[in-house]
Amino acid sequence: MQQVFVNESPVDGKFNITGNDAHHLTKVVRLRPGERIRVSVSDGSNYICEVTDYVDKDLVVNVVEEVPSTELPNRIYLFQAIPKGDRMETIIEKCVELGVFEIIPVEMKNCIVKLDDKKKKSKVERYQSIAKSAAEQSKRSIIPNVHAVMSFKEAFEYAKSLDVILLPFESKNGMQDTYDMLDSLEKGQSIGVFIGPEGGFAPSEIEMVQDSVKLISLGHRILRTDTAAICSLAMLMLKCEEF
Repeated sequence: MQQVFVNESPVDGKFNITGNDAHHLTKVVRLRPGERIRVSVSDGSNYICEVTDYVDKDLVVNVVEEVPSTELPNRIYLFQAIPKGDRMETIIEKCVELGVFEIIPVEMKNCIVKLDDKKKKSKVERYQSIAKSAAEQSKRSIIPNVHAVMSFKEAFEYAKSLDVILLPFESKNGMQDTYDMLDSLEKGQSIGVFIGPEGGFAPSEIEMVQDSVKLISLGHRILRTDTAAICSLAMLMLKCEEF
């Protein structure tokens, strides 16, 4: 079943699907009257709808039923060091599928990739498009926001308002603190996760945040930055789905 996101609630039990979404559904997917799609509104509500008509270039669908949200009860914020190559695209796709609420690309001291302002803007636009596609594929109720690129200090200031801040760290020995952290999580808490770059966190970065974050381990093996992000989200998703 195709999925689309809209900003407005249904009017008289109908949605008008417009723009690129309407073009994709009518010209590419070639939906016909009687077929059904899933429509998610920006307020988090979700509906199964039936195609009824075409008006100019718009697609008109009738609400059949409202369905439950697919969102986690906890909002997870991923503070991801900018990796080399196209790994950020993989991270965004997989973490959106796993339930991340917001992704913040972060420039850290040991990042190999350095972006100028023009590239930052174009990258974030590309990243947001990937987040939208992943949200549609995984039947999310919202499209996670990909934030503008931040410095490490800016990201840490942004994270201070969250209930829990986690930092997987390769020098953290043993899994007990990770198990204890998972046991201590509560429904509805906002959770930030900082994932370091290929070169690891700089000592100055750890020193800046160590009194405010929970250092955890993801195991005895050294993970690539993309693997660490996906592993962290999968771990948190499994816990939060229990609530």
